[in-house]
Amino acid sequence: MDPEKHLWIIKKNTVEIVQEKELLRKIRKKGSLKVKFGVDPTTSDIHLGHSVVLLKLKSFQELGHQVVLLIGDFTAKIGDPSGRVKTRKPLSSEEIEINARTYREQAFKILDPKRTLVLYNSQWLKKMSFSRVL
Repeated sequence: MDPEKHLWIIKKNTVEIVQEKELLRKIRKKGSLKVKFGVDPTTSDIHLGHSVVLLKLKSFQELGHQVVLLIGDFTAKIGDPSGRVKTRKPLSSEEIEINARTYREQAFKILDPKRTLVLYNSQWLKKMSFSRVL
C-alpha cells in the first residue's frame, strides 16, 4: 500500500499525530511498525478511554503492524503513583493477575489476539535493582 494512503488511514479520527513526518518516514523505511500500548491492571475493567486507543490499534493491525499490549503488572504491584497526587493501593499478585486476565479478554474484543503480543513489565523490571529502577 502507498505510504501516504497508509498514513491517511492511521490519521482517520485523530486530532493530531505528533511527528507525522517521522511516522511517514518509518512507514516508508520499515513498512511494518511495532505499536505499544501500556496499561496497569489496577482495577477489574478497562475503561471507555482505553477503547478509543484500542480501536486505533486495531487500525494499525489491519494495516499489518505489530501491536504490543504491555501489562504493567510490576508497577501495579508497587502502587506506582505516576500522574497521581497520591499513591495507589498496592495489589496482591493474585488481584493483579485477575485484573490482567480481564484486561486481555476485554482488549481482545477489539484487537486480534493472533496479531497482538502481550508483555508484562515485570519481565524486565523485577530483574533490576531498586536504584536502577529509580
